[in-house]
Amino acid sequence: MGLFDNLKNTVGNAMNSAAQNSQQPSNRSVNIVFPSLPETLEQFKALPQAAMSTPFDTAALTVLAFCFYPQNKDTCLAMVDFLKGPKPLSPYEKSFIADRFRDSDYVPRSYFNGATPQNDYQPQQPYTVTVSENPYSYQNEGYAKLFIRSGGADSPREVLLRKAKDGKWYLWEQFILVGIRQPESSNPWA
Repeated sequence: MGLFDNLKNTVGNAMNSAAQNSQQPSNRSVNIVFPSLPETLEQFKALPQAAMSTPFDTAALTVLAFCFYPQNKDTCLAMVDFLKGPKPLSPYEKSFIADRFRDSDYVPRSYFNGATPQNDYQPQQPYTVTVSENPYSYQNEGYAKLFIRSGGADSPREVLLRKAKDGKWYLWEQFILVGIRQPESSNPWA
């Protein structure tokens, strides 16, 4: 194999690599809009996003489901179980969720656009969750690692989704129930 053949192979490999990279997702963000909030599990399941045909829909529904915990823990957990599909919540996960809501029921609301500490995490309507991907979101086949920004945090939080045999994207893990800045109304110094 001569120098010309090596050069030709190198250029061909670089072009193939560039073509593959151009087909991979980048830093795309998708706004998932809920005109109103469902009041029951049945209404939750009837939402168009509940088809879970994209990982973006399932990630946004995760935020929506956790918003129910302060009013009705059982409805919230049923919604999350629906999102988890073939792998329902474990007792450990239920305990973890309960622990996260002991002092901060506002955390899930902080993921809706317009919800900030200054307005006590009251979202704008229609209720919108912006879900983002990055170049590494689909590194593992059958999984999607997406990100949602909280109005009370400096960096976006991660939601891991898994595609099942039925073609739906189910919630695999979530890292959205973590500490954020307190609402202004609970700040004793302001």
